[in-house]
Amino acid sequence: MSRLRVLVVEDSVTVRRRLVAILAGDSEIAVVGEAGDGKDAIALAQSLRPDIVTLDMMLPVMTGLAATEYIMAHCPAPILIVSASTNRGELNRTYDALAAGAVDVLEKPTGMEKPGEWEARFLAAVKRTARIRVITHPRARLHTARPALPPRDGSAIALVAVGASTGGPAAMLELLRALPAPFPLPLLLAIHIGEPFGAAFAEWLDGQSTHRVALARDGETIAPGCVRVAPPNRHLIADGARLFLDDGAERNSCRPSVDVLFESVARAFGAGAAGCLLTGMGRDGASGLRAIRDAGGVTIAQDEATCVVYGMPREAVRLGAAQRVLPLGAIGPALAELAGAS
Repeated sequence: MSRLRVLVVEDSVTVRRRLVAILAGDSEIAVVGEAGDGKDAIALAQSLRPDIVTLDMMLPVMTGLAATEYIMAHCPAPILIVSASTNRGELNRTYDALAAGAVDVLEKPTGMEKPGEWEARFLAAVKRTARIRVITHPRARLHTARPALPPRDGSAIALVAVGASTGGPAAMLELLRALPAPFPLPLLLAIHIGEPFGAAFAEWLDGQSTHRVALARDGETIAPGCVRVAPPNRHLIADGARLFLDDGAERNSCRPSVDVLFESVARAFGAGAAGCLLTGMGRDGASGLRAIRDAGGVTIAQDEATCVVYGMPREAVRLGAAQRVLPLGAIGPALAELAGAS
């Protein structure tokens, strides 16, 4: 079996040597190149065509974000961001890189981990990320026509819930940008991003779109036009007119779980709920989307062609949970039409 060919990009010689040593200790991996700045990273990505690039954000000569944009536009490869989270600027650049086509993010070791713990997470992330199919960015809008949605029985949509995982930051941003502002309905978002990067996700969406986005607060009222994001490591639950945060057990190895959010929306809003399941690995959200459909609500899944990972939406399709399977560029207009804001 051929080994995974990895390009390591890190300006700190000490950190780069550690990453290379970890990778070299795995028989399934071969380090084919090392770069200490963004310019060299681009040159090596073009000449070596690695299976995966591990990339720091703070690089000399050319930043990690600029390198990501160039690599994904000219020699696409799965990119795992391995970066510190010491300030908001770096966190925002990380999300910008994810929007530009990077697949996943892993925080650098803090020194507080148990022996071997971070190394195991790093190797697992490299192998997982390397399996992701990537395409050239910026991605073309494959479909622009407004899709027809199923006839309604007269029930008005009162709330929209959206779930995503791998590839989700870019997908959620594109969706928000396609919605008119102000959007007349509450919009609840659940995405699989852990600490510390997840805490800044709402702030990044707020700065990149015309919508006012914030992390959900326990007990807050669900208001028209609010866009709320499930905080890292907390389930988000809609219960009547309020939102609640829950520290309960993981679902599908996830907290926040899209299933937990969708099921709560189905219970609270019934035929007035709309659920949308975007790109992501695994199956979280599929049964919750089915619950919304069974309650009479509207359900949409992102199509395979525009997904970074067609995992969660595919499971929803297999369950018969999705009334419509739409390209990402068509989902925003469809939701706007449902909300009467088109």
